[in-house]
Amino acid sequence: MKSVTRREFMVGSSMLIGGAVLGSELFFPQNVRAAKVEFPESSCGLEKKSGKKVLVAYASHCGTTGGVAEAIGKVLCDRGAVVDVRLVGNVNDLSPYHAIIVGSAIRMGKWLPEAAGFVKNNQDTLNRLPIAYFVVCLTMKDNTAENRSKVLAYLDPVRKESPKIQPVATGLFPGAMNFNKLSFVHKTILKAKGVSEGDYRDWLAIKVWATDVAPALLAI
Repeated sequence: MKSVTRREFMVGSSMLIGGAVLGSELFFPQNVRAAKVEFPESSCGLEKKSGKKVLVAYASHCGTTGGVAEAIGKVLCDRGAVVDVRLVGNVNDLSPYHAIIVGSAIRMGKWLPEAAGFVKNNQDTLNRLPIAYFVVCLTMKDNTAENRSKVLAYLDPVRKESPKIQPVATGLFPGAMNFNKLSFVHKTILKAKGVSEGDYRDWLAIKVWATDVAPALLAI
């Protein structure tokens, strides 16, 4: 997959009161540096003249979901599609695409707001296209029926806000936790909550899911 750019951001801030995190980010003292995080964006299959064009749009807090998005995109590219992998905030025009995949990390029991907002704001267009969702969440490192049900429920607000959209599939994948990408305060909070460090992404499961969903997305 040809890399277009790898955007670097700083892990941001939100208010922390009485041990609770408020907002979509964490608040850190100004003298504590947050870790730099890379969010991959890429394209592949540009040499193909007749391939269906697919967008894999994602939202991420620490970059883990971007790796999942790129893995999905590569599978679709290998199946003959022309694929763009983009942060949802960098997608301005959906008209070139024949199919869409939207994914997000989970924060406070739901998709990141930019992913949910992307679906809501573009639901009229997305309703006319084959679409699939995916979720990246550490809960899925234990792939039990109970955890799958719990993680699927994280999409309830998206379904409520955009009821016309019926995804052809929803992928549920474990994520990763790299404390080196977090600020000292964020890392300390997560350790206190018992969050374990590690990369739990199952690349084979991601590839199998993308392979299975490809016909529904590309057979148009």
